Amino acid sequence: QVQLVESGGGLVQSGGSLRLSCAASGTIFSIYIMSWYRQAPGQQRELVASITGGGYTNYADSVKGRFTISRDNAKKQVYLQMNALNPEDTAVYYCKMQNSWGKGTLVTVSS
Repeated sequence: QVQLVESGGGLVQSGGSLRLSCAASGTIFSIYIMSWYRQAPGQQRELVASITGGGYTNYADSVKGRFTISRDNAKKQVYLQMNALNPEDTAVYYCKMQNSWGKGTLVTVSS
């Protein structure tokens, strides 16, 4: 059974940075695309970034140049480095692998 556990969320001022982590267990990790999604209050869940097992990345236009997704296949972890945060980035951030989701970690950016 796949388990995904996010961590690293918190409260940060506008312009600040956070690094999210997602630890996976219960499955082979390196072959799967890993993704970060986010859901702001009253909004639909949206894709933020994804990374293939080989390290190819894809980003939402709203975070390009500010966020960086990376992974450590040996540790079964995926990361999201978030820089230049603004209040519009406030959301619960979720890790996704195949059809499995983590419970999310809250990121709040104050103005």
